[in-house]
Amino acid sequence: MASIAKTARKGAVPESRRRKPGDADPSLEGAGVWLVIPCYKVKAHILDVIAKAPAWAEGIVCVDDACPEGSGAFIEANANDPRVVVVKLAQNQGVGGATMAGYREAIARGGQVLVKVDGDDQMDLGYMPHLVAPILLGEADYAKGNRFTSISHLAEMPPVRVFGNAALSFAAKLSTGYWNIFDPTNGYTAIEAQVAQMVIAKRVSRRFFFETDLLYHLGTLRAVVRDVPMPARYGGEVSNLRIGAIIGPFAFKHLTNFLQRLLGQYFVRDFNAASLELVFGVFSMLFGIGYAAHYVSTNHHGQAASAGVVMAAALPVMLGAQLLMQALNFDVLNFPVRPIHPYLRTIARMEAEEAVS
Repeated sequence: MASIAKTARKGAVPESRRRKPGDADPSLEGAGVWLVIPCYKVKAHILDVIAKAPAWAEGIVCVDDACPEGSGAFIEANANDPRVVVVKLAQNQGVGGATMAGYREAIARGGQVLVKVDGDDQMDLGYMPHLVAPILLGEADYAKGNRFTSISHLAEMPPVRVFGNAALSFAAKLSTGYWNIFDPTNGYTAIEAQVAQMVIAKRVSRRFFFETDLLYHLGTLRAVVRDVPMPARYGGEVSNLRIGAIIGPFAFKHLTNFLQRLLGQYFVRDFNAASLELVFGVFSMLFGIGYAAHYVSTNHHGQAASAGVVMAAALPVMLGAQLLMQALNFDVLNFPVRPIHPYLRTIARMEAEEAVS
């Protein structure tokens, strides 16, 4: 928890924004909600997105990700909203790099809840309260959109995207450990500021794998993630994503995160029943498969194996499969349920009081 405590010291929550037992439900006004909008080839839509920002949002950070259309200068020249802050990146850093830069700027200006939206006007800003509420209520550290909660929500989504997102969602469940969420590539998200500070310090993927890799790193912090139902929206925008170019890299990164998560979660930070099931399950399956392969390679073709040989090969495989299924069941039920940001804020308050005394 040393890293959590260090993050908490960076920015104490103002007294007026601390929620105490018995307090009324939090209000969106004065909650410190900031919008973060990565901008890359969205010149035709960005002013519409800014115009739809709700009045209770305290600030809007637009990050020009070395946009060839000059989004930053365009916004400065045409956006009349005094809440708008433009950050210009010298080099293109991808959606992840731009989002992280926006997080830093919003936190430095006092943001407490950071809502990330795309600049292509695909995301309905009317759903912002749905994303912010779980964080303000202390029920989640990170909230994200989910377009798969209703068939009606998928009406505007192309069939190819439905299938692709479903496949990516299952892969993300394995690699992140968040078996309770779906639609991992949804970029409409909200995050608590101190949790965002911890994530910024990690090596989160800066390109199209950003949203899924962010979930993986949130999982290492045991942060609570909440899905928020919302419909898909598609207009005249052109996606910069090329499916054929990302299948291989995505598969490799999912596999890498999955192996790192198993090692860290079940053999470094903890050692429990699932750890034993994984070890003995893998060992049993390898023994059974290896025994069968050895028998086949050292015996004449056409010679029937005895019942004892068959059982010596089949039983370890069946036992190993059962142990791995038990480990999977444990993992499915082991997603985080207790938010970490109330802990961060409590540390900040206690250290502020200690400094005063």
